[in-house]
Amino acid sequence: LDVSLQLLDKNPKFLKDANRDCSKRNDPVYIGRIVTAMVNFNDQDNGVLYGRWDNNYSDGISPMAWIGSVDILRRWTKYGFQAVRYGQCWVFAAVACTVLRCLGIPTRVVTNYNSAHDTNSNLIIEQFLDENWKQPQQQKQKDMIWNFHCWVESWMTRPDFTENYDGWQVLDPTPQEKSEGVYCCGPAPVKAIKEGSLSLKYDVPFIFAEVNADVVYFLEQNDGTTKKTIHTSKVGKSISTKSVGRDEREDITDNYKYPEGSEEERRVFEKANNQNKLIEKEQTGVSISIKVSEGMNKGCNFDVFCVINNDTPEERQCRLIFCARTVSYRGVLGIECGKKDLLNVTLPAHGEKRVPLRILYEKYGNYLTQDNLIKLMALLYEYESKDVILGLRNIYLKNPDVKVRILGEPMQKRKLVAEITLQNPLKQPISACKFTVEGAGLTKGQQCKELDGCIEPGEDVKVRVDFIPQQSGLRQLVVDFECDKLKGVKGYRNVIIAPLPK
Repeated sequence: LDVSLQLLDKNPKFLKDANRDCSKRNDPVYIGRIVTAMVNFNDQDNGVLYGRWDNNYSDGISPMAWIGSVDILRRWTKYGFQAVRYGQCWVFAAVACTVLRCLGIPTRVVTNYNSAHDTNSNLIIEQFLDENWKQPQQQKQKDMIWNFHCWVESWMTRPDFTENYDGWQVLDPTPQEKSEGVYCCGPAPVKAIKEGSLSLKYDVPFIFAEVNADVVYFLEQNDGTTKKTIHTSKVGKSISTKSVGRDEREDITDNYKYPEGSEEERRVFEKANNQNKLIEKEQTGVSISIKVSEGMNKGCNFDVFCVINNDTPEERQCRLIFCARTVSYRGVLGIECGKKDLLNVTLPAHGEKRVPLRILYEKYGNYLTQDNLIKLMALLYEYESKDVILGLRNIYLKNPDVKVRILGEPMQKRKLVAEITLQNPLKQPISACKFTVEGAGLTKGQQCKELDGCIEPGEDVKVRVDFIPQQSGLRQLVVDFECDKLKGVKGYRNVIIAPLPK
């Protein structure tokens, strides 16, 4: 709480006019905008966190390594309110959630999958690629599709509107675009986003695009021509938050969007002037889907499949380019790690063709970002009609499990031991192993255990951590594991701590 109040006192509006700033602190709309601006440092305003997305975190802490907001806020105050290095969207959202809750504003973290970043407010994300799935030299990609993006929702009234837009409001502290000259975003009523009320404050058009934008791919072919494909239902999938009282995902997509194809959805798009979604798409009768196999674990080889369905009564002759590339969660493509280019693919009438692609660890292992993501892309070119069909899918490679075992009787003020185990899943040794453990009401801050030497393939690495629970009730012990080849490996264990005997 003390740090949250200090954050308010460090904001530029307080430093400029303290009396005016304090007089507005009874307004959660005002507080929400201050907090989203102060959680990031992009305005050089004493903000809490530097954002960085280039996979180079040697002069700070990787965004994947954090296991709680408290450590970040303590570091910010300990080092004279210098920005902590580094954060990405889920870190910014988690810190904002902690601060807003401390200030008495009900808040929860929300994740939007396939989240659009629309830089010019036209509700279209333009992506430029050539036949090798590389960005043409002359094109600079500004719009992006993030594999996921996190923000927060805060519950508040909106007396600044004539209509009733009370309830959950989107606030986004990740620095993407400026709002009234500052890197902050919201509060935007979730109801306004669902209804396409783009004229309302604050930043409703930007967030509407994050969950509704169309994706247009411009494919530059080897002969110099360009093919355009439009995807109107790729963005804003499985919008999620944590269930109350349970470690489970709650889907809240219906809070943001009407069911696809419904009359309500069409009305909203007419209101928002999203013309692409109102056009009836011509069906070619040929479709692509990308399927995956079980066991997509980091360190393993595995198969993926391009499945082509021909629902027409004619046989089709096609070319298929099926490719895999490493990718960051923000959609930046990396190294190619698998490819097939089949010049003569015959699709039988009313039939299905299944094309496998083997993904080898030796091809992707050294090039994965800490996000553990690979993008699968299939391009089907039909020779007779010259139609182009595009299939895309991001896959996540699972990190090894962190197993946590509690030794002893869980009781308040009594010593407990956590035994933590992880097996090396890779085909080469790992070194510089470090476990970080933290639990609210369980540990006094963070505890770190570093191990010397190498852990061979298939070998277990095991540590024990002692702690004395200070609070009773349901508690959670959170673990992060880092080494030279594995980053941001997380585990947790719920523990019920009995109170002291009376």
